[in-house]
Amino acid sequence: MKVLVTGGAGFIGSNIVDGLIEAGHQVIVVDNLSTGKKENLNDQTEFYHLDIRDQELEKVFKENEISHVIHHAAQIDVQHSIKDPLQDAQNNILGTINLLECCRAYNTEKIIYASSAAVYGEPDYLSVDEEHSIKAMSPYGISKHTPEHYIKMYSEFYDLKYTIFRYANVYGPRQDPKGEGGVVSIFVDKMLAEERPLIFGDGQQTRDFIYVADLVKANLMALKQGDNILVNISTESRDSVNDLVDYLNEILPYDLDPIYEEARQGDIRHSSLANGKAEELLGWTPDYDLKTGLEKTVEYYR
Repeated sequence: MKVLVTGGAGFIGSNIVDGLIEAGHQVIVVDNLSTGKKENLNDQTEFYHLDIRDQELEKVFKENEISHVIHHAAQIDVQHSIKDPLQDAQNNILGTINLLECCRAYNTEKIIYASSAAVYGEPDYLSVDEEHSIKAMSPYGISKHTPEHYIKMYSEFYDLKYTIFRYANVYGPRQDPKGEGGVVSIFVDKMLAEERPLIFGDGQQTRDFIYVADLVKANLMALKQGDNILVNISTESRDSVNDLVDYLNEILPYDLDPIYEEARQGDIRHSSLANGKAEELLGWTPDYDLKTGLEKTVEYYR
């Protein structure tokens, strides 16, 4: 297969690229390098330094017979989406429509789209399944959910197959602790420097943390199966942010007490995603629990 990975120089995208190449696929990467890094790029890929909103994106499809698209290019910072919702929507909604137009024009077989647990908002119940109501609490949650509708429409109108993944909180190697970095990479970065981690709120808020290798496995499986489905990709577990600090103190090993500050606007209190549908429709289950994933993550950052 010839696979285009948007955001392929980013944290999740570059890990998926490596998995694709290891599986023997040809890979093209599109990334504007706003948050992605050149050093993440696999040297066996063809790289286009492009924004997915750019009309030049068509050139990528014209020059390559792309059979599948794995779409991870996005504005992913919740706080930035609150400060600049227009830019967030331009990236995540209009950029995806531009990509879908290219898929339509050049008869791409399938698109695999990275959505987010942020679409659900504050849960009515746990674990959150795919039938849960959509109550996004930030522009980011809205801008990740809206493309799901466009993708389904393009599937209906133009026979473009799709798999939509709603990811839980992803962590692992190459996650940038700066800028929009996830809480795991930020904590690991701080604690390796023997600095106390900063927690917004009381630390009792819970998350469903999933190791990036489990996402790579899901995306590779979706190339050949799971057509026209929407599923959560998660561990279906609930670990508090305080638990996260305790695990890292144990692994490092340190005894660093966190600093607590006021909770941030748009942050969800508790989150855990049901993953039974991914197992039923895709045959996917996670391989890593939080402790094992954290050990591998710390090893990478060291």
